[in-house]
Amino acid sequence: MAADGAASYGPGGRGFYGAVTVSERGQISLPAQARRDLGITPGTKLLVLGDPEQGLALMTLDRLMANLQASDALAGMLRAHMAEEGGTEGGDGGSADGDPS
Repeated sequence: MAADGAASYGPGGRGFYGAVTVSERGQISLPAQARRDLGITPGTKLLVLGDPEQGLALMTLDRLMANLQASDALAGMLRAHMAEEGGTEGGDGGSADGDPS
C-alpha cells in the first residue's frame, strides 16, 4: 500500500490493499479503499473460497455466477468447434479409459 494509504494496482487492475489482522473472534475488517473499488457495501454477502496451497479468496455471489456463466459459454463454444471439426470432446472418439463404446 502506498504511503498515502492508496491501494497499489498491478496487471489487470488487481489491487493490493494492505494486510488485515484476524481478531480473536475470527473477524477481519476490509480496507475502505477495497470496499469502494469493489462495490462492497453493508449487507453485501461474500463467499469465502479456500485452497490449502493458495489460501483464501473472497468473492461476491454475482461475480462467481458471472464467472461460471462465462466458463459455461466457453465450454459450449469449444464443444461446437469440436463438432464442426468432426472431433469429439475426448479427441479420439473413445472414453477416457480407452473403451471405444
